[in-house]
Amino acid sequence: MFDGRDPIYLQIADQIRSDVVAGRLHERDQVMSTTQYAQTYRINPATAAKAFTELVDEGVLYKQRGVGMFVADGARERLRADRRDAFYSERLAPVLEEARYLGISRAELIQYLDRTTSTTETSEGGAQ
Repeated sequence: MFDGRDPIYLQIADQIRSDVVAGRLHERDQVMSTTQYAQTYRINPATAAKAFTELVDEGVLYKQRGVGMFVADGARERLRADRRDAFYSERLAPVLEEARYLGISRAELIQYLDRTTSTTETSEGGAQ
């Protein structure tokens, strides 16, 4: 599970965020404890605790004393909004700037999006 260059606690936090955004973890679902993380992935419990502290500070998880950690209400929508903002600023904006340098018009971009999203939706069985 932990093969990136980022510190393990960040990878744990990112995985939990991704699970919430993807709907694999729902509001009020209990997440594994620090001990379970430590035993499952053979890491120091303090590493998992650091990830949980970050997620609690962000409002993604909340702690129920003596019971465990749970996904906070509204966490999915907050994370999706954050990721949408990051998508536009970190990924799409550079692509649009490159398109401008290459002389690709807005109409060509829209035509490309219509063509590729139509293909994607068709191959996924969605609407055309």
